[in-house]
Amino acid sequence: MIAEQAAAPLKGIRVIELARVLAGPWAGQVLADLGADVIKVENPSGGDETRGWGPPFITSAEGENLSAAYFHSCNRGKRSITVDFTTAEGQETVKALCRTADVVLENFKVGGLAKYGLDYASLSTENPRLVYCSITGFGQTGPYASQAGYDFIIQGMSGLMSVTGDPDGQPQKVGLAVADVFTGLYSVIAIQAALAHAAKTGQGQMVDMALFDVQSAVMANQAMNFLATGKSPNRMGNAHPNISPYEVVPTSDGHLILAVGNDGQFARFCSIIEHPEWASDERFLTNRSRLENRTILTTLISTETSKRTRAELLNACAKNAVPAGPINKIGEMFDDPQIVARQLRLDLEDSHGSSIPSVRTPIIMSQTPLTYTRPSPRLGEHTADILQQLKDASE
Repeated sequence: MIAEQAAAPLKGIRVIELARVLAGPWAGQVLADLGADVIKVENPSGGDETRGWGPPFITSAEGENLSAAYFHSCNRGKRSITVDFTTAEGQETVKALCRTADVVLENFKVGGLAKYGLDYASLSTENPRLVYCSITGFGQTGPYASQAGYDFIIQGMSGLMSVTGDPDGQPQKVGLAVADVFTGLYSVIAIQAALAHAAKTGQGQMVDMALFDVQSAVMANQAMNFLATGKSPNRMGNAHPNISPYEVVPTSDGHLILAVGNDGQFARFCSIIEHPEWASDERFLTNRSRLENRTILTTLISTETSKRTRAELLNACAKNAVPAGPINKIGEMFDDPQIVARQLRLDLEDSHGSSIPSVRTPIIMSQTPLTYTRPSPRLGEHTADILQQLKDASE
């Protein structure tokens, strides 16, 4: 079992999550794993829409539908309260929660919560220390600020799809919502920085997070390649724009990833496939020359790797310190002995006798380890407890 701890890093921090789908809930889940008390406010008529985004669904020991697997991917560790804040009573309940909070996390359209008095300007007057993180598609300013943002569209607009996929096929999105996940993670970074500032000064602040900003910023070396040359990079399939050979290669029984990053690794790989002379060939002598002659080199390497099994090549590469790896299905990933040893999979018992599978946050801390004390909540599961706590606090 993953060790529990008495003093998680964010123990004592309360987060009110007015968010749904992925970016906001992902941030909320990480904050919960770090020990924060995350209260997820959901609409009584169905809650977070991802509860219905299935199949597949997670079921209880008795066969009860416990919401879609999608919902459980990003809502672990939270308490759920159902509140209709389109009503005056519901608005007062959420405001009361926010008066007790350190952080509010929301992903409504720009200005969408102002009419309920749940925007930063309204809430911060009663709670000056409040850190208010707003996640939108395009941020609080700019010509697109009023538009809704969707991960798929953001992947296209940011240039990510222009460098993803086969050069002769359609532009491709990544196989999961990376703009949402990255935005959730950057939001956690910003929230923690704002909490540090509030602890020093007593002053909270507004955190303005935009999917378009985030996905454009994480284009990393591809963005810098453009800034250095003025030329937009193109799709290259599995090839790397700056390194060769760094790609998928065929074997006699499948494919593997070859990730040669320097001349020494290349020389050792050439010996593995019984062509040590390639390492001294002027066409392949340096990474620059290998890039210039990538097409020829790829053909030569593929011819040789096709004669060998995947296991044979992976074993030889491992013994000779040549970076290479398998291309796993997700089930194979969970069975990988490294993943098993690192305990990435969690099975969390709920208070109703059911076990809910999950994937831990990939952070290990020696003094303040993360906490995994509850699975994703059932809709409104903690409403009565949270309302009672508010009542007790007001008396």
